Amino acid sequence: MTKIKKLLVANRGEIALRIMRSARELGIKTVAVYSEADRHALHVRFADEAVCIGPPPSNESYLRMDKLLDAAKQTQADAIHPGYGFLSENEDFAQVVEDAGLIFIGPSPKSIEIMGNKLAAKEAVSNFNVPLVPGTTEPIGDVSQAKKIAKEVGYPILIKAAAGGGGKGMRIVEREEDFQEQMDRAVSEATSSFGDGSVFIEKYITQPRHIEFQIFGDKHGNVVHLFERECSIQRRHQKVVEEAPSSVLTPEIRKAMGEAAVNVARSCAYYGAGTVEFIMDENLNFYFLEMNTRLQVEHPVTEMITGIDLVKLQISIAEGSKLPFKQEELTMHGHAVEVRVYAEDPTNNFMPDIGTLKTYQRPQGNGIRVDDGFEQGMTIPIYYDPMIAKLICHAETRELAMDKMIRAIDEYEITGAETTLGFCKYVMQHQAFRSGQFDTKFVEKYFKPAVLEPKPVEEEELLAAVLSAITEQKPVPKEAVSTHTAAASKWRKNRL
Repeated sequence: MTKIKKLLVANRGEIALRIMRSARELGIKTVAVYSEADRHALHVRFADEAVCIGPPPSNESYLRMDKLLDAAKQTQADAIHPGYGFLSENEDFAQVVEDAGLIFIGPSPKSIEIMGNKLAAKEAVSNFNVPLVPGTTEPIGDVSQAKKIAKEVGYPILIKAAAGGGGKGMRIVEREEDFQEQMDRAVSEATSSFGDGSVFIEKYITQPRHIEFQIFGDKHGNVVHLFERECSIQRRHQKVVEEAPSSVLTPEIRKAMGEAAVNVARSCAYYGAGTVEFIMDENLNFYFLEMNTRLQVEHPVTEMITGIDLVKLQISIAEGSKLPFKQEELTMHGHAVEVRVYAEDPTNNFMPDIGTLKTYQRPQGNGIRVDDGFEQGMTIPIYYDPMIAKLICHAETRELAMDKMIRAIDEYEITGAETTLGFCKYVMQHQAFRSGQFDTKFVEKYFKPAVLEPKPVEEEELLAAVLSAITEQKPVPKEAVSTHTAAASKWRKNRL
């Protein structure tokens, strides 16, 4: 056991804040790092110490391993937490941290290396009775050979980057005549995004659901799962709504998937927090996709249904402690839903909409949690991911959690930038989501930008309402005033 006294968080914004709060509760001093763009950020003010590590671009600041290690040395930190994003899944960073005599809050460099490559991960789990999507287990370079394999697997197929993630280097091929073009594109994008053009082939699941399991391992060989999260509501292959537990898993399927997730962790001698991702078809057959060797953005929904602080558990494991529970001792309580509040315009293909937060008021109440790194008057930097906050709601049942989320979204006041709040409310109210009958194509199937546009009120109706009120000496209807004012100023709240 090595007790951590001072923790440097190699990240920014709400990620850094969330980690620092748990560290402070453990009596651990915290060190923030920041770029020049984040000089006045909340995580900088919250930490016990803060070090500027460079200009705004992340490749000159948050991705500079040398500057992060210098900051740790300067402040005499004895541990580094990478957060999620940036260097959190970089085996080289984990190694240099350990080589510097510091504690890395995460898995071993070897585990990160194995699971960081999808083909290496497939090979590692192949002997552990983990179901895999039909396809290749080695990189495919020869187009004619690749076409032959695709025909054997059966169209439609997916061409995927071996070193990739987030939908980059991934192409759906519906027919053989499109194969060459789509493979060339996948290789090109994989090379530019990851410096590795290796691709492989998988059978394309036509109605997929994205189910992931939170796992934890310690350095003594113990591994458990903390149940599942469903992350099927996505745009551009990236999550925007998550929930725990899934609405479709039976106890039997949950048990089987949980055991598979634990086996994935065992296949690479994993310790720390990790997420094993599965794809599930319309018949509830599930297949291993990949393992994220870090804490996930959506981890709060797991915390809400289990009552376990995952960051505190990460720190405890990094210090050398054993897991404080066995699998049979873990239970779920209620239901949790999380929406990611991005500075994006859903009516413009979810494009970033950076601005200054003229109004910023968080929702409150029992079972409502907001993880953010902003306050009113702050400007969202153009250099980083445009996520403003994570809004999480917990209740006794799924229906109550969705209803609470709708209320929380209505109370969340943001002006100065378009956000995804309106879209998230649309999801919460949609029958497909409420019934649990949805998949990763929800946006493609159901969402049209027009559903978020304010409903126009005809001039004649407005005039009639105003004249009627004057004639009967009654107050002018509130909706008429608000609609007229909004139309006149061309201002719109970021909510329905």
